[in-house]
Amino acid sequence: MSDYIVSARKYRPATFDAVVGQSSLTTTLKNAIKTGKLAHAYLFCGPRGVGKTTSARIFAKTINCLSLGANGEACDHCESCQAFNEGRSLNIHELDAASNNSVDDIRQLIEQVQVPPQIGRYKVFIIDEVHMLSPAAFNAFLKTLEEPPAHAIFILATTEKHKILPTILSRCQIYDFNRMEVGDMIQHLKKVAEREGYSYEEEALGIIAQKADGGMRDALSIFDQVASYTQGNITYGKVIENLNILDYDHYFRLTESLLKCDIPQVMLSLNDILSRGFEGNHVIGGLASHFRNLLVSRDAQTLPLLEVAESVRQRYQEQALRCTPKFLYAALKLCNNCDLNYRAARNKRLLVEITLIETAQLSLPENADDASGGRSPIRRLLPIFAPAPAQAARAQRIANARKSPHEAAAQQPTAGNSPAAPAQPLTAQQAQPATTAPTIRRSSGMSRLNTVALHRTTATAATERQAAAGSPMPTTDNPATAALAPHKQELQPFSTDELQHYWLLFANQLPANQGAEAGRLQMIVPTLKEDFCVEAIVDNERAAKHLEIIQPRLTGFLRSALHNDAIRVVFRVDDAVITRYVASPREALIKMCEENPAITTLIKKLKLQIS
Repeated sequence: MSDYIVSARKYRPATFDAVVGQSSLTTTLKNAIKTGKLAHAYLFCGPRGVGKTTSARIFAKTINCLSLGANGEACDHCESCQAFNEGRSLNIHELDAASNNSVDDIRQLIEQVQVPPQIGRYKVFIIDEVHMLSPAAFNAFLKTLEEPPAHAIFILATTEKHKILPTILSRCQIYDFNRMEVGDMIQHLKKVAEREGYSYEEEALGIIAQKADGGMRDALSIFDQVASYTQGNITYGKVIENLNILDYDHYFRLTESLLKCDIPQVMLSLNDILSRGFEGNHVIGGLASHFRNLLVSRDAQTLPLLEVAESVRQRYQEQALRCTPKFLYAALKLCNNCDLNYRAARNKRLLVEITLIETAQLSLPENADDASGGRSPIRRLLPIFAPAPAQAARAQRIANARKSPHEAAAQQPTAGNSPAAPAQPLTAQQAQPATTAPTIRRSSGMSRLNTVALHRTTATAATERQAAAGSPMPTTDNPATAALAPHKQELQPFSTDELQHYWLLFANQLPANQGAEAGRLQMIVPTLKEDFCVEAIVDNERAAKHLEIIQPRLTGFLRSALHNDAIRVVFRVDDAVITRYVASPREALIKMCEENPAITTLIKKLKLQIS
């Protein structure tokens, strides 16, 4: 059985140019070596598997090279380079601070620092996972790190820079290593696959690169695992099957169902994903990332932010054209809210399902009615407050009134193109013109501004009624005079829902200085009695008298909104409410003694006195 070496070790970079995704840092190190401007302490920090320890070893090898190249790279032929390649160099010392983090370990390291190098100019000490050193070890290392011998160079490597003492950080040159981009990792995996003689699909390598989350070592480990599973034929389907991850196809299909508002298919897709062992927050997080990719695919300037293979990039661009920015913004907000509330939710699956249903509704027109027709479940969540049914009819009447009589007659509906039915004669009550304006009661608490607003509201309602009835408009510009013009009395029927809608609408439109009246009206549920009498029940006489201030305005508003001039608003005190008498402590005690003689006996035995 041959000695197998994993790809992460077999293809470990040996030169600065071979390091993937850290060109700026490697260029800085090469320039420092060529100019001879070397610091005595370096700190390499960054995520796992991005080349920190590898760059430290290459740096140690290069500064001791006896025949340094013009490009700042080691020659690989001198005695020092050969000793390093064979693992027998005495100029490089590595210390794992995770397992050697005591003061004694640091003292042994300090003793080795005093010994000069045998071959080469520098002795390099690489301390990996330096954040694991104990505080006492850090303090013992401070003086040597600040003033080491001329031949000693320290390279500290860590994944958690925030755990290192500030006194250590101030003595080092800090190099922050970045996460590797998906494109760079794909190119490196291609080279490894070609050297190993594997066949591959670029989409499969893209999935491996994304799964590695910016770490080349993790990517090579996953690459070896998939290569063993596929026996050297790395395909997209085999990678998805082996790694058990949600691929692009799931989110592309789910987004298509959301854009079509196909709620049954959305629920089935979610059930299929959950049945494979994935959590709901994983689905929502992946869907949010998918929406983000669609958003950056819409603009050529943000397209470089899409870190996927070229074939997948084309699919994103095609689907992004069918998604509006408004849909993507709202969908991202819904997914983010679901992710925030997922941990606290008791029924986590229901939370995800509601989020997907709300996302599907975003593709519907704002005023679209449900198209199921009762043959399937309702495919959208209805709003809490439904719009008033009379709003559309009222707007149509006003629009028809502004047209000429011939246009209005032409738009009247006919049954089978038959002549229009003759107009029915009006009753005496309907034909009788209102010669006087409604009586307006102005109490002491009603301001002049409110009185003027009431006149304007009444005048506007009268104008609309005259326009709807086809009567000539008053020629005067005075609203009050227009309100006094004769008009036909309207008695259109209305429902309780319409009454409650406009009741709340009037309460919400009251000014801020009438917040008390608005609050009382919002708490009242009006009821419709005979002869269009609107009854509102209050708790006490004081509240009824207080609301009588706005009773004329409320009546005029309801008459105008509901097109019924017979509406009357009556505030009635609830007879079932019993006014409670607040007794003093002495009166309460006397009452208790009368109801319970045992209390009187207790007072006498304890010789208590009623103060």
